[in-house]
Amino acid sequence: MSGAVFPWRSANRFELLIDGPNFFPQMLVAIARAERQVELELYLVEAGACADAMIQALVLAAERGVRVRCLFDDYGSLALTLGLRKRLTDAGVELRFYNRLSWRRWVRNLYRDHRKLLLVDQGIAVVGGTGVTDEFWTPGQDTAEWHEVMVYISGPLVLDWQALFDRQWHANAARREWKPSTHFGLPRLPKVPATGPGLGRVAYADARQHRDILQSLIRALNSSQQRIWLATPYFLPTWSVRRALRRAAGRGVDVRLLLSGPRTDHPSVRYAGHRYYPRLLRAGVQIFEYQPCFLHLKMVLVDDWVSIGSCNFDHWNLRFNLEANLEALDPQLTLAVAGSFERDFAQSQAVSLAAWKSRPLWRRVKQRVWGWIDRLVVNLLGRRG
Repeated sequence: MSGAVFPWRSANRFELLIDGPNFFPQMLVAIARAERQVELELYLVEAGACADAMIQALVLAAERGVRVRCLFDDYGSLALTLGLRKRLTDAGVELRFYNRLSWRRWVRNLYRDHRKLLLVDQGIAVVGGTGVTDEFWTPGQDTAEWHEVMVYISGPLVLDWQALFDRQWHANAARREWKPSTHFGLPRLPKVPATGPGLGRVAYADARQHRDILQSLIRALNSSQQRIWLATPYFLPTWSVRRALRRAAGRGVDVRLLLSGPRTDHPSVRYAGHRYYPRLLRAGVQIFEYQPCFLHLKMVLVDDWVSIGSCNFDHWNLRFNLEANLEALDPQLTLAVAGSFERDFAQSQAVSLAAWKSRPLWRRVKQRVWGWIDRLVVNLLGRRG
C-alpha cells in the first residue's frame, strides 16, 4: 500500500441519517447557514427536483459571498444540464469535473470519482453514499426510491475531510488527473486506539495507488469476535474480503450480508455476484436480500467498529475509483448503525442454500453469463476476481 493515511481523532460527534428525506434537508440547512466556504464532491448528479434544490442552496451561498467549490465526476454528472452548470458558474461557484471523458484515453475513462462529501465552514462534514438525484430525494416527499445513509460529522475529524477534498481539488486542476501526488498524514496504517466516544478517522482509496480503505476493512474482518454485518448494493467483493468473511463465519462470528434484492439499477451486477453465494452459504455466512426498494447504502459493522461511505469494497471500485469512508468507534453511532441493520434485515429475504440450489433455470443462466463476463474482464485487467 502506497501513500499516507489519516490518524484516529477523538472528541467528534456523529449522527446517522437514514434516507434522503432525513439527510438532504439537513445538508441544505448547513449550506444556508454557511458563512465562509462550502465544498461538495459527488459522483452522481442529475437534473431534477433534488438537483434544483441543491443548486439553489449553492447559488444563494455564493451570492452572499461564501466561497463554493464543487467537484463532480464527469461521467456521473452527464445528466447535469448545461443550463444548471451555467447557473452555478454565473453565481460564482467554482465548478470542476473529474477525469473528463475522451476517446483518446481508452481505459483511463474508467477512472471515476465516487466520493460523496459535503463540507461547510471547516466545521461540518456530511459523508456517505448519496447522489443528487430524485431517486434519493424528491422535495416534499417522505419516502425515497433508493435506501441510503449519510453521517453528519462535527469535531476535529472535519479538518481531515477538508484535507482530502483540498488534495483532490488541486490535483484535479488539469481535469484529467486521478492520482494526486500530494502526501499527508501518517506513513503507515495506524493501530486502532482504545474504544471511547467520538473516535473516528478518514479512510480512502486513490484508485489502484492507495488502498488504505481495503486494508483497514480486512484487518477489522480478521480480528472480528462477535459480528460482521456488511451492506453493499453491488456484491462483487475482492478475493481477500470473501476469504475473510468465510474464515470469520468458520470461527463462530455472526456474519450477515445485506444485499440488493430484485429492485436494483444494475441487474447484471447482481447476477454476477450471485456466483459467490454457494461457497459463502456453506461457510455459514447469512445472506439477506433487501425487498422494499433499491438498497444503495455501503455500511459495515464489525463488533463495535463502523465504516460508512462511498466504497462498495468490490474489485471495480478499488481498481478504478476514488473512494472515502468514515471509520468510527463511538457507542452512539454503533447503536444507531446496529438498529438500522436490524430494521433492514427484518425487511429482507433470507437466502438459504437449499432454496439457492432449487432456483429457476433462467436465474442460473443469467448468473453464469454475467459471472463469466465479469470474471473475463477482471482477468483481462489483471486482478484476481
